[in-house]
Amino acid sequence: MTVEKLLQFCRALAGVTEDVKWGSDLCFSVSGKMFLVTNLEPPHSIAFKCTPGEFGELVERPGIIPAPYMARNMWVQEQALGETLDRRELEALVKTSYDLVVAKLPKSRRPGATFPVKRAARTARRRTRR
Repeated sequence: MTVEKLLQFCRALAGVTEDVKWGSDLCFSVSGKMFLVTNLEPPHSIAFKCTPGEFGELVERPGIIPAPYMARNMWVQEQALGETLDRRELEALVKTSYDLVVAKLPKSRRPGATFPVKRAARTARRRTRR
């Protein structure tokens, strides 16, 4: 997978923002919470969140390590984009990372969330219907 294809895939996910941090790391976030970081300099390392089961399996593969500073939060790092993970597998892992982050967000901050009607407004509507 190329870095351009990766960026295109991430940008297509709902509610995603991107920001360059720490010099040359492009961070993808949803509601301010990161789900993927890639280095813009070759060899384009990529780090993302995964499930505990995936974490154990992935770090046993050559070219994938526990992500520095984030391993305790179940993040892994592919040291060179496309070296170990093929396009389909990486897209599935990135989607899982996105989904894990979205699941931890309050319902009101999730992409596509509709804001609940205020209690006073509901009460007023009920009174007018009677």
